[in-house]
Amino acid sequence: MEILALLHKTLSNTAMIGAIFSTISIIGLGYYFRKTGIFNNQVGKILSSVVLTAALPALAFTSFMQDNDPQKMADGMTLLVFGFVIYIVLIILSKFFYFKYVGDEQTALRNLSIFGSTTFFSTPIISSLFGPVGVMLSSIFNISYRVFLYSYGYIQMSGLKMSSKNIKEMFLNPIVIATFAGLFIWAFQNSLPQVDVTTSGGAVKQYAFLRIDQTAPWLQQAMKYLAGLASPLAWLSIGATLGQINLKQAAENKTTWYYSFIKVVLIPALILVVLLFLHGTGVMPMSYDVIAVVVLMMMAPAATVVTTYAISFDREALLASNSSLISTILAVIFIPIWIVVLELIQHYFF
Repeated sequence: MEILALLHKTLSNTAMIGAIFSTISIIGLGYYFRKTGIFNNQVGKILSSVVLTAALPALAFTSFMQDNDPQKMADGMTLLVFGFVIYIVLIILSKFFYFKYVGDEQTALRNLSIFGSTTFFSTPIISSLFGPVGVMLSSIFNISYRVFLYSYGYIQMSGLKMSSKNIKEMFLNPIVIATFAGLFIWAFQNSLPQVDVTTSGGAVKQYAFLRIDQTAPWLQQAMKYLAGLASPLAWLSIGATLGQINLKQAAENKTTWYYSFIKVVLIPALILVVLLFLHGTGVMPMSYDVIAVVVLMMMAPAATVVTTYAISFDREALLASNSSLISTILAVIFIPIWIVVLELIQHYFF
């Protein structure tokens, strides 16, 4: 009976329901706009470009504009280290998931499983559920993601050696720049030059001069407006993209369903079990926020970059495109399921 009461309480949480409904309904709206012709076939790409070059960098940077404390620092370092470990483990595990497949098919499926749309799909959801702290943690976790995506992922999908162009894309990406800039300010704010700031209560406090939320609130406000566009524009873009792909053709391929189950259900479930074991045994204690962020990042559907690699280098382009569609649909369905699971875990383990 206790678990039923907890489920009822969880499903009655207006903030959580609002986040789930907002995600699904705005994705649905984007799908409707594309199907009815309100959006043409370029809108999805345009919206995603705005999100990736302006909204998400602003969201990542402003999320670091907060006071530091030992718990946040510990959570951040845990995610930074564990992120690299997770991707190394996924590189190994993916071989076993697809041992029956060979050649380009195996290569494409492995990389689609290792790399999800963590920035474009998961971060807006995490933002709506956990606010700036969640975005900050997801941004730190994504450091390892981008290192492997633009190195291992590129080499595997292209068959080429690492190029200077790819290294440039890795480090000069607006989101990467915003993340490292914000992380630097957040981590070293006590060591940076300080300025006196008069708070709303009239008291004078010292803040690092780069803490724009305190020293340049007019700039912070502009960036917050941009950051606020990230979630709705990303969801509209996802819906518009879904609306222009042949669902019937994608659904007829059993491999895409097998892949989607592994990506959206199995991988986050395995990682969740490992995290709970490490936390419960005291090997690596971590906060609930860390566990929730990792699971929501891992259940993201196929990464657009990997699909682009598949198309560019002729590595099962059709399979990659169909897998991206089906995994996105499955991820939308599983958003509320994973959130409820995480709420139950918070109750019983924290």
